[in-house]
Amino acid sequence: MAAINRDPRTAPHGMRNDALLAGALAVVATALALLVNDGLRPDALGWTLLLAAHVPLVWRRRHPVPVLLVALACIAPYHALDNNHTAPIPATMVVLYTIAATGTVRRTLLTGTTVLGVTLIMNALTNPDGVVELLRISGWVVAVLFIGIDVRYYRQYVAAIVERAVRAERTREEEARRRVAEERLRIARDLHDLLAHSITLIGVQTSVAAHVLTADPDRLDREAVAKALDDISDTCRTARGELRTTLEVLRAAEHGDGRGPLPGLDGIAHLAETARTAGARVDATVRADHAPPAVGAAAYRIVQEALTNSVRHGGPGLSIQVHVYEKDGALHVSVADDGTGPCSTDTPGFGLVGMRERARSVGGTLDAGPGAAGGFEVSAVLPELPVLSAPPSSPAPPPPSMRPEEAR
Repeated sequence: MAAINRDPRTAPHGMRNDALLAGALAVVATALALLVNDGLRPDALGWTLLLAAHVPLVWRRRHPVPVLLVALACIAPYHALDNNHTAPIPATMVVLYTIAATGTVRRTLLTGTTVLGVTLIMNALTNPDGVVELLRISGWVVAVLFIGIDVRYYRQYVAAIVERAVRAERTREEEARRRVAEERLRIARDLHDLLAHSITLIGVQTSVAAHVLTADPDRLDREAVAKALDDISDTCRTARGELRTTLEVLRAAEHGDGRGPLPGLDGIAHLAETARTAGARVDATVRADHAPPAVGAAAYRIVQEALTNSVRHGGPGLSIQVHVYEKDGALHVSVADDGTGPCSTDTPGFGLVGMRERARSVGGTLDAGPGAAGGFEVSAVLPELPVLSAPPSSPAPPPPSMRPEEAR
């Protein structure tokens, strides 16, 4: 089957194999000429023509049509001299099969017509009354040509199947690489959101504790120091728990997608509380009931990163306004502060990039930049899936601190 499926022109050691085949066919032709009583036994010229017709078979794969012409040039006078007519048949059939298996249907039909024409002429000259012999020879020629055509189409069919399998495998590999890249990007965003938020809060709380210890050593406020250290401990425990959850997600590849429960809008209150422990005044309002889990998770991460940036860059006496509400089939997220610290879209880092990727992952948009009244503002619009069973409700009005273009 491997020999049939493979194109003979690309087979390894083709010329060597054809040389061996030509020798074997020459031996068969010699045996037929000696044993079969079909015409005269070849004389010296007949043997020369018979054996010479087998020599071109060495190049039958590369040049099948010239090989047939050379073979016919030897076989035609061989038959005209009324030598044994059976002996050259095997070599002739091999050449005809090669032409049919390697060429087009048009070339095969032209070749078959030519061979049959030569056969008719030779039969008319040597055996005018042999109608049965003529039909037998013509039948063999047609049968060999159709077998060659059938093998050629079968090879094309097998090649098409192999090509489709290769394309499918390549597609699967590309899809696997794309999924790996997406998963790596998701993990990078999660780790950035988790570690940046927690480390920033720990840094701010440590600064508060250090300030309390050094501000007035003679009147040490032990209660304030203990509270700052407790806040640091709570932040570390929270970060450790979220980090453990992330690592468990990475190890749980055999069960589903291993992502575990997504953070949602109900966690925004905890984010606001952790920002308050860092010394910021946070006013958080959440008016959303039908946000899909993916949209809620994206909103949670955007608020988390925005609060982290505000606490890190906002400066002393920071006030932050967080508003999350539903309007016109979308979840609107706004985080604005009145800080005076250095925070701009040109600051190198991955925070703003990660927030924009979060918004794009659910088909939303995000804008970040200086607020209209100072400070820094992050606003995002995240489309929601419609909830048909939910009762109609009037859209929530935009918060007063939002700019008119964001309310739209």
